[in-house]
Amino acid sequence: MKKYIKITETALGSISVGSDDRSHLHRTAKDVVSMVEAYLSDAKRFFAHGAYVDAFACVNYAHGWLDAGARIGLYKVTKNRELFTID
Repeated sequence: MKKYIKITETALGSISVGSDDRSHLHRTAKDVVSMVEAYLSDAKRFFAHGAYVDAFACVNYAHGWLDAGARIGLYKVTKNRELFTID
């Protein structure tokens, strides 16, 4: 679990949301980041309490949200091949 949490944290740290905070896509990208942060937090909490299946599910949801956002172009990403399903 620690490995997967770290991978998702790294992926989250590698994205950048555009600077035009008035656009709908900017707000959507921020919403996606909020979802990722919430699922990642839940994953850590479940892991700390020994609920490993729930932790694994949450970290996968978190990374799935990140990957989907990257795939549809909500934000710029670095380390593409290592962390996302885009080139």
